[in-house]
Amino acid sequence: MKNNINGITKTASQNGNTAKWFTLKSLLIAGALALVSCESSLDTINENPNDKASVDPKVLLTYVSKDAFQINGDNMYASRMMIGTDGENTYQYMKWNDTSFEVYTKGLLNTVKMMQEAEKINNKNYVAIGKFYRAYYFFTLSLKVGSIPYSEAIKGEFGITQPKYDSQEAIMSGILSELKEASNLINSNDKIEGDIVYNGDAAKWKKLINAFRLKILITMSKKSTVGNYNIATEFASITGSQPLMTSIADNGELKFADAADSRYTMFNNSGYGSSLYMADYFINMFKTRQDPRLFTFAAQTTGAKEAGKAITDFTGYNGGDPTSSYSDNAALITAKNISKVNDRFYKDPTNEPSSVLSYSEQEFILAEATARGWISGSAKTHYDNAIKASFSFYQTYVKNPNQYFAGFNVNQYLATPLVVYDDAAPLQNQLERIVTQKYMTMFHQAQWTSYYDYLRTGYPNYPLKAGVPAPFRFRYPQSEYNYNSSNLKSALSAQYGGNDNINSKPWWLQ
Repeated sequence: MKNNINGITKTASQNGNTAKWFTLKSLLIAGALALVSCESSLDTINENPNDKASVDPKVLLTYVSKDAFQINGDNMYASRMMIGTDGENTYQYMKWNDTSFEVYTKGLLNTVKMMQEAEKINNKNYVAIGKFYRAYYFFTLSLKVGSIPYSEAIKGEFGITQPKYDSQEAIMSGILSELKEASNLINSNDKIEGDIVYNGDAAKWKKLINAFRLKILITMSKKSTVGNYNIATEFASITGSQPLMTSIADNGELKFADAADSRYTMFNNSGYGSSLYMADYFINMFKTRQDPRLFTFAAQTTGAKEAGKAITDFTGYNGGDPTSSYSDNAALITAKNISKVNDRFYKDPTNEPSSVLSYSEQEFILAEATARGWISGSAKTHYDNAIKASFSFYQTYVKNPNQYFAGFNVNQYLATPLVVYDDAAPLQNQLERIVTQKYMTMFHQAQWTSYYDYLRTGYPNYPLKAGVPAPFRFRYPQSEYNYNSSNLKSALSAQYGGNDNINSKPWWLQ
């Protein structure tokens, strides 16, 4: 097989852990979804290896859900939450380069196969959930690079082995339509098996689908329209007519189990146990607000432990500067004055669930939309709900929460000067408060959402090294230059004047 997608035929690295993504392990029926040799970086999904194969859609739903809901630790560096001390991390120092298109062969291929198998048995719910995952995968990949194959992707059975690239606007418009269709398809009659997210609860899937529509629209906040959609009008239509999440019980999240292939993504990660530490920018947000969620993210400094400080003593926590050299931050280790990541993130095989979209994030989205005037109501109410939901999440899922939260009163916290919300404040003040608190809920959650929020709003104000701006995007993978060059070059010309540069601004940010 040709090495046509990074990580498919060779070992892929994910946050320090390695995995052979080509092996679908015990989740897939042997041979049913064999990924065959191909010529293009998208040929693997276009050769249609599934002509004669058949697999129950419940098996595919389990696999796709496991894939989609994993933690992505790279964002923790880019979003100034964590730092490395054993070498220069490209995400910490804003120097990343190309990305991978393996999502086509890994997530989208299996999603489309699930939808095809569901149609054979006339199960609309698997089709609806498939549309959600299609939207999720295309959304996240397009935000990484810009234009991508969308309308012609995964159509090798129709002879399309070098799919064209669609504009980012066309992709966002298309997935909004797919999600609207999904919301209409989901029903209480068709059984959903193999569901490790909602255990077959179609009503919760409908809430997640509609909340994800809102997430896409708020991400497009620099635009007034996306295709035929007026952003504010569509947002108001969804909130006015569709069910949404009402508590953390509705979170779109994956709960981990202490079993093979089901443990927390970072469990037993050697880097977390040795060289990964907290960034001072992130830690200081919690220290200045006396926010006890800090204790669930970070460990005390060695000096604080040796001094016998209480685990809830904020002075016992300190981070490193994400813009300083890794050697300078390593000196803080010698000085016993830097906090590691809380060891639950690599010692607890179940730890906390991983969310793609939580009730807390939904409420922050509604708060921002209210502040922008897209919908009526009180932004403060949604903002307060979001923060309460975040505390509820940690008090529910962190082991022995009383050691961190004993005596804490969330209503008193919401009234403190750096937290209290003012519906009458200027828009920028409201946005800063909303997005800052939203950022504080996303340690190892929601993947790259916090970074994209920063790119579109400027909040919170990340510390950056002089002369090194925050990249707007990733470069396209080399495999696309090798096997789909003509379509890629046309897309680059249309978007960025032919330049595949990480500092080129994509359509959604213009």
